[in-house]
Amino acid sequence: IMQSLILSSIATGTIITMTSFHWLLAWIGLELNTLAIVPIIAKQHHPRSTEATTKYFLTQAAASAMVLFASTLNAWTTGTWDITQLTNPPACNMLTIALAMKLGLAPLHFWLPEVLQGTPLKTGLIIATWQKLAPMALLFMIFNSTNTTILLTMALMSTMIGGWGGLNQTQTRKIMAFSSIAHLGWMASILTLNPNIMLLSLVLYIIMTTPTFLMLTFTSSKTIKDLTTSWSISPPMAAMTLMLLMSLGGLPPLTGFMPKWLILQEMTNHSLTTTMTILALSALLSLFFYLRLSYISTLTVFPTTTKTTYKWRFQPKLATTPLMTAMLLSLLLLPLTPTFP
Repeated sequence: IMQSLILSSIATGTIITMTSFHWLLAWIGLELNTLAIVPIIAKQHHPRSTEATTKYFLTQAAASAMVLFASTLNAWTTGTWDITQLTNPPACNMLTIALAMKLGLAPLHFWLPEVLQGTPLKTGLIIATWQKLAPMALLFMIFNSTNTTILLTMALMSTMIGGWGGLNQTQTRKIMAFSSIAHLGWMASILTLNPNIMLLSLVLYIIMTTPTFLMLTFTSSKTIKDLTTSWSISPPMAAMTLMLLMSLGGLPPLTGFMPKWLILQEMTNHSLTTTMTILALSALLSLFFYLRLSYISTLTVFPTTTKTTYKWRFQPKLATTPLMTAMLLSLLLLPLTPTFP
């Protein structure tokens, strides 16, 4: 009962923020969201999870306070609490930075790998996907007021740090955190140019990250080393994982290529050639560690093989349904691209 109550609070917080028109209501939604996920992270009675909870709570509380301060500043100068009418430049910049901190955009990204490392994989999935919705919704609502320079700088830093940070990791959760930072960088880069592409990018990011986390949960892979025996649990899943990781890296003809293609095309239209080139090159860094994961999980067989050929630990169909659905979506959606004008 407690868990369903907390999960519904997380959902309610996000929905309140997404449907609000008034800054205070948006702030209340963000706070509810943060407070509801704190017990989920702290549930494992372990020093690591306590540390992760503290880090998460402090960063989110600081970012929420900043959101409240910026909106109050805007209301003080303009006399309106309307989210869409954010006109005071210092308030705009502060809000952009506060929401970037909530999301984990570089240079305010330090909490994300640490927090994900201290949580179980399922909680990590919530933090990496659901928790991005509320701040993204706010950014989407205020995209006219945001400062393009700040966002582009943060985007470039995020994609570079998301690529470089993941290269040296052996923990799958930290790798997923850096992957998340890089994807958020791509979203931030397009926000002021075409917010609809940003939303599409967010949806596809969630569709691709969900099966990755679910796959790691089913094979209980906490480090790269654990992935070496994933083929013995389910060979088809190992093969699909290869495709999924390539989709996350953004290779055509998989779904992950679609947001990158649209973002680069939009940037070409706005003649942001340098930014575009750096973004495209940083995607190579991310691709490298996805390739490393896929090489270990699928392309090689571990020298000390398991005694039995297969573990036959297949989950019941009900448990693997969301995994397979999300997996198929994250591989085959590229032909839909022409429908997005």
